[in-house]
Amino acid sequence: MKNNLLTVFIAFVVLFSCDVVDDLTKFDLDYQTNYSVAATTLINSPFSLNTPDVTTESDATFESNNTHKDLIESIKLKQLKLTIDSPESGNFNFLKEVHIYIDADDLEEMEIANIYDLENTDSNVISLDVIDQELKAYIKKDSFNLRVKTVTDETISETHDIIIDTKFRVDAEILGV
Repeated sequence: MKNNLLTVFIAFVVLFSCDVVDDLTKFDLDYQTNYSVAATTLINSPFSLNTPDVTTESDATFESNNTHKDLIESIKLKQLKLTIDSPESGNFNFLKEVHIYIDADDLEEMEIANIYDLENTDSNVISLDVIDQELKAYIKKDSFNLRVKTVTDETISETHDIIIDTKFRVDAEILGV
């Protein structure tokens, strides 16, 4: 009986240790960019806007987390949030749907987040639904670009400046572990 308990205890410690080590090899990368939606009188017409290039500084970030590009196992989008920066009283009631695409040099554009059938909530912050895509090739580049495709269901009388906050989850080998 004591051998069985000892075996279970050892198995538990080994499994728990592996999970702890695995969690130590994961970290988040946060990037922020912005775009503007000009005043419009059109509704139900899709339009696309590109953000400025987002510099990844991935080499330095990986190094500060005790890893480097060659040891990255996976990078996936964990969260994408849009916030209206101006006008101060702005809200997302004018949007019907939003699609976010990622692009980088020598890589094909890929949709990474979206939201459909937005309700009028008078909110100036929305979180998009993340699409489970492997993105390490994009984030390992020096920079990437986001394209925002939106469909509106209301007109807006002034330009809306919007901030895009992204959080990527990196799974890497730390010091080769």
